[in-house]
Amino acid sequence: MRTRVAIRSLLFSFVVLIFSHGAFAQIGIGISVNFGPPALPVYEQPICPADSYLWTPGYWAYDEDGGYYWVPGTWVEAPQEGFLWTPGYWGWGGSAFLFHEGYWGPQVGFYGGINYGFGYGGVGYEGGRWEGGHFSYNTYVNHVNTTIIHNTYNTTVTIVSENHVSYNGGTGGIEARPTPQEESYANQHHVAPVDAQTQHVQEARNNPELRASANQGKPPIAATAKPGDFKSGVVASKQAGGEYKTPPANAARVNEARSGNEALPGTEKRSETTTEARPTTNNHASELQSHKFTPPNTGNAATDRKYQQQQDKLTAKQTQDHQNLQQQQEKEHQQSTTKNYNDAQKQQMEQRHAQQTQQIEQKHATQQKQMEQRQAPRQVAPKPESRPPAEKPH
Repeated sequence: MRTRVAIRSLLFSFVVLIFSHGAFAQIGIGISVNFGPPALPVYEQPICPADSYLWTPGYWAYDEDGGYYWVPGTWVEAPQEGFLWTPGYWGWGGSAFLFHEGYWGPQVGFYGGINYGFGYGGVGYEGGRWEGGHFSYNTYVNHVNTTIIHNTYNTTVTIVSENHVSYNGGTGGIEARPTPQEESYANQHHVAPVDAQTQHVQEARNNPELRASANQGKPPIAATAKPGDFKSGVVASKQAGGEYKTPPANAARVNEARSGNEALPGTEKRSETTTEARPTTNNHASELQSHKFTPPNTGNAATDRKYQQQQDKLTAKQTQDHQNLQQQQEKEHQQSTTKNYNDAQKQQMEQRHAQQTQQIEQKHATQQKQMEQRQAPRQVAPKPESRPPAEKPH
């Protein structure tokens, strides 16, 4: 058993390492939140600053201290000729909203069906194309100074929907799934966001005015002409994309599997030598330990025996849950070998297993808490102190 776990963990690490170097950057999930981001604000695109700059639409990122914050759309110089930008997106993962990081590649892949505008209508990109070593801009959707940039064309783009929903799946989300062609793009060579984009996100994260809690879904800086420059060429939101809803009071962020040493979107990398406590993350059911209860000690032997039997019964049930999930996951690992899964399929399987494992642990933690609450000694209100009857007056 230990050998299988070690081999599987090594395989998972190897697959994650491959994807962290660009094989399928968007698969790497960096963060998840249990409530969806606000609607996309309505804004105009700033003018393109120079040739070979490509538009990267704005989106809502998340920070554990400030909640959702707006990362302004901006023009970014392509990392190499022929590359296009696939935007990141939030998608419902079954128990939380997961953020899928954007990437550069020869084709525009799946970005959740989100209508980011300016050529990103939900499928593909109609804002321009590479021709003869230069990027040619579609002026129908892009704001370009044609007296300076001459490699342009004008093709009508049909606006399918004015929907400003900013996430895929879940309640009220965009119902879109990747096509076989988009899935094939996932296997092509990809490049992670460039340094300018990373710095752009950090600038947004550090600006309190861009937090959704402060701007109510209408950020004062909706887009910029160049990444990281929040002073010149700035465009404000015209309006919020929809009614802003205050996040629930018990909203919490959950860390998910992410590529290699990649930091969470919009967060700083932390040293591995830090003494800060981190939650233990199990990626497979075979790595789970049996749950332990505090032995009952009510002072009544009969009650203690009854409570111990209840604890043993729940422990046995949870252990069986572990075993059933472990068998299911091991079967899928065997299928991945016999069916010769590619890297993308293996990574998707590992993500699914990690999510299944975390879900079952959350379920068991809730069961354990409920039992402890039922078995907790009940506080008995003290009886009122008896007093002798008052003497009758003579």
